[in-house]
Amino acid sequence: MSMRATLAFATLRRHPSRTALAVMGIAVAAALLLDMVMLATGMRESFRSLLLTRGYQLRVSPKGTLPFDSEATIDGATAIVTALRANPDIRAVSPGLGATLALPGNQFPSVFSLGLESDVQGDYVLEGGRDLPPPSNTTVNAAVPLPAVVNRAFLLRSGKQLGDTLTVASGIDAQLRTTARARVVVLAGEGRFFYVPAETPVMALPLRELRTLLGSAYRDRMSVAMAESRRGDSASVEAVRTWIAQTQPRVTAISTETAIRQVEERLSYFRQLAFVLGAISLGIGFLLVATLVTLSVNERRGEIAVLRAIGTQKGGVLRQVFLEGFMLSATGIAGGLLLGLVTARWLNGILRDFPGLPAAFDFFLWSPEAAWKSLALLLVSGTLAGLLPAWRAASIPIVRSLREDAVG
Repeated sequence: MSMRATLAFATLRRHPSRTALAVMGIAVAAALLLDMVMLATGMRESFRSLLLTRGYQLRVSPKGTLPFDSEATIDGATAIVTALRANPDIRAVSPGLGATLALPGNQFPSVFSLGLESDVQGDYVLEGGRDLPPPSNTTVNAAVPLPAVVNRAFLLRSGKQLGDTLTVASGIDAQLRTTARARVVVLAGEGRFFYVPAETPVMALPLRELRTLLGSAYRDRMSVAMAESRRGDSASVEAVRTWIAQTQPRVTAISTETAIRQVEERLSYFRQLAFVLGAISLGIGFLLVATLVTLSVNERRGEIAVLRAIGTQKGGVLRQVFLEGFMLSATGIAGGLLLGLVTARWLNGILRDFPGLPAAFDFFLWSPEAAWKSLALLLVSGTLAGLLPAWRAASIPIVRSLREDAVG
């Protein structure tokens, strides 16, 4: 086998430019296939990881809507949250309220705000400063600045730093340019918010204080509640979801699996594109190897006839030509692996800049099993591409080929 490999390598070195171009073509095909596999599997796994960042497998939203899909809110939030927390199969419940607050006198007029309970919140991770205070039943002194956690985009656009204060307001009258309620907040901490686009300024406030700031219409409302099943397996999560649907008819409970299916329906064209381009890359790799090996065999008809004349069996010729296809494919795939990872990172950075996408969402995600299977498929495809030229090489008429080679 070592002799066959040496001969196959020497054959490929006869035309270094042609071999190099073929390897580069296979590398591009391998990179394209790898990227498409990462795209097809990455969105699903990235979205799953995003939803389970803090362990919450269920989202409770207004009836018939997805979380924050509209401005609808859930009334009677306290009773619903209390009922959920009383269920022994539910470990934790995190209510949240989303609203837009005005920023009088600031560089930008408004900010998307989240009302959260700090001890159970699953919307951000603190990266600097102080977190929101834990929920309390005591009356908050309105003269004391309200602590807030903001993201990096807010700090950059407002020109503020942690520790600075500013005024937020609600109940805006556009004609009179007045606000019904206002409150001074202190920027206590900086957080990385999972479900908000990175370029969107966002502010997190204690849920109770945000409700007060929004007025009596919001005193017992929430936009969404996240719930964590105690056992965490699919059957338990579905059982909790069914229980919520039966006992809380005014809300919709969505499990992680259901949310993934709904998002996949909206992004199905990405998967279709990945499938088409992946199939094209397989075809390109097959044709490149088949073309180069066929050219090599045609150029060496006389040489192969001599090998057959001195006793080389058909199987030996077949193995040598197969090795040529294998070496081309393996070398190209090795380069394609590196090229694919680089291009995937570049393309992921471009796609993540699309407006409206969560900051923690990735389009391309490395999945070892899927990636190695796809590259192995390309390797097999490239190796089998030498089947026809290998068979033709092994079946060359010895006498006629020697005569033609001598005459030529």
